[in-house]
Amino acid sequence: MKQFFIASLFLFTSSMISMAQERIELHPGAKMKIGGAQAIQDAPYFEYFRSQSKDRKTAAVLICPGGAYTNLAVNHEGKDVALFFNEHGYDAFVLHYRLNDGQQSGSTYPAQWDDATTALRYIKQHAASWQIDPSKVGILGFSAGGHLASSVATIIDNGDGSADKPSTRPAFAVLVYPVISLNTNFKHAYSAEMLLGKDYSKQMADSLSTNLRISDQTPPTFLVHSTDDKTVPVENSWFFYQGLKQHGISASLHIFDHGGHGYGMAPKDKVLNAWPKLCIDWLEEQGL
Repeated sequence: MKQFFIASLFLFTSSMISMAQERIELHPGAKMKIGGAQAIQDAPYFEYFRSQSKDRKTAAVLICPGGAYTNLAVNHEGKDVALFFNEHGYDAFVLHYRLNDGQQSGSTYPAQWDDATTALRYIKQHAASWQIDPSKVGILGFSAGGHLASSVATIIDNGDGSADKPSTRPAFAVLVYPVISLNTNFKHAYSAEMLLGKDYSKQMADSLSTNLRISDQTPPTFLVHSTDDKTVPVENSWFFYQGLKQHGISASLHIFDHGGHGYGMAPKDKVLNAWPKLCIDWLEEQGL
């Protein structure tokens, strides 16, 4: 009985450790609010989920939940994903970035890009203390968070080459049913409006349609989408993939015949649920 109690306590303690996370403010001292449709009063921040796996790697991923740039799906497109990556040896960070709202009283571009790149740079700056390789920090995003992740992957601040100001280029990008185009008939109009404001110009939409910003610096990318996605049509991923091919960037595109939009890791669907493990296998093939 005593041994059973000790074993149970050990399992409980291990579970609690794996669930524990550190909260890190992105802009200490600055008067900012996440805002959005739920009027989140917190300043932008990210949560650090450290892997407790015995096979812990030195690679890590920054996760950008979706929500049309007005909400944050921080559970099924954030914390659940972080814990999955933890189980496979990757440290993970969940980003709580600034949002806009229907009254246009919130944040528009470049606030979201600034939050994501600030987080990525912070992770690289503190990588040594976390036993992370700064050259192996990537980004993952869902839906509008996929647009944000693709923005970080295609709009790169190279820094000054020092440890104090490293490049914001991620080592890899994972884009799951991402918003990519803001200037076509398959754009997600509400995400565009929340990111750019109601009266945005064609020039602005063109400049932030990330398939048009792919360059030789864009990192290897893993994409997931469904053909029956009526919210963010599959053409978004297809056009990004085509751009990657044109630039000779390593890319993997997985298109499923069902799923719609917003399924996260799709834990109840045996077919869709294949993508997270496929992603892990792909990362390992990339040496990450």
